[in-house]
Amino acid sequence: MANLVGAITTSHVPAIGKAIARDLQQDAYWKPFFDSFPPVHSWLQQARPDVAVVIYNDHGLNFFLDKMPTFSVGAAPSYSGADEGWGLPVGLPFPGNEDLSWHLVNSLVADEFDITTCQEMLVDHALTLPMKLLWPQAEQQGAWPVTIVPVCLNTVLFPLPTPARCYKLGQSIGRAIASWQSDKRVVVVGTGGLSHQLDGERAGFINKQFDQQFMQSLASDPQWATKYAIPELVEQVGTQGIELLMWLTARATLGNEAARELHSSYHIPISNTAAGVMLFEPAGQQVVQEEALAA
Repeated sequence: MANLVGAITTSHVPAIGKAIARDLQQDAYWKPFFDSFPPVHSWLQQARPDVAVVIYNDHGLNFFLDKMPTFSVGAAPSYSGADEGWGLPVGLPFPGNEDLSWHLVNSLVADEFDITTCQEMLVDHALTLPMKLLWPQAEQQGAWPVTIVPVCLNTVLFPLPTPARCYKLGQSIGRAIASWQSDKRVVVVGTGGLSHQLDGERAGFINKQFDQQFMQSLASDPQWATKYAIPELVEQVGTQGIELLMWLTARATLGNEAARELHSSYHIPISNTAAGVMLFEPAGQQVVQEEALAA
């Protein structure tokens, strides 16, 4: 059986891509954010995942307002980015893992999730930037160290899936990974958020208190956010801050038990957005010794 080694959550603001392209990681504005990642890099080197299931949202590159599935899963041999208008370089394509993709598709349908299966799929900054943050040397080396399975959630066009529904999706993904007939090591990545609003009267809105309460809940009480309806959550985190649904989904893949939180960081602002990074291992499973994270 496959081994789910952990879950990582991180922000995916387009401005991160510009900072990477311009080599601004040590710039005073960007340094606090990029300094959050060395412990995650150390963990990845020790955990050695073979596959990354990336839970993200599309911003109009692959899906648009005329067709926006609630949940979709990539089942392609590879995935490429494209020019989204942010001026970001289009990087190395990502190799897909079709075997896990189809196993995940079948498992989710069996769990009564109505999903869209994509045998061709463009991936935008919500996937490409977290991959660059987690494996910053991959493109220079000419190959990604993992294959991927993209799982896309609608956080753009109402009605949106509720936090409770997204949590159940994460649980189903976790069960699917556990039942996959493979010796591969799998990491789940949830991207987006945290609180931010880019338009309207509340443009620039950030709710630090709620962000930190949400992050704390993911370790010990992961179902805490499922009590909120979508309008209530938007009030707390802003229209675009609803992207924390991907964090919730990723955490749910590890089950209801308290997960082992290995690393956590919160920083504001990045481009009018609250940014965070978290790293979890499954309860009762120590994949990496804590000393290795500080190495």
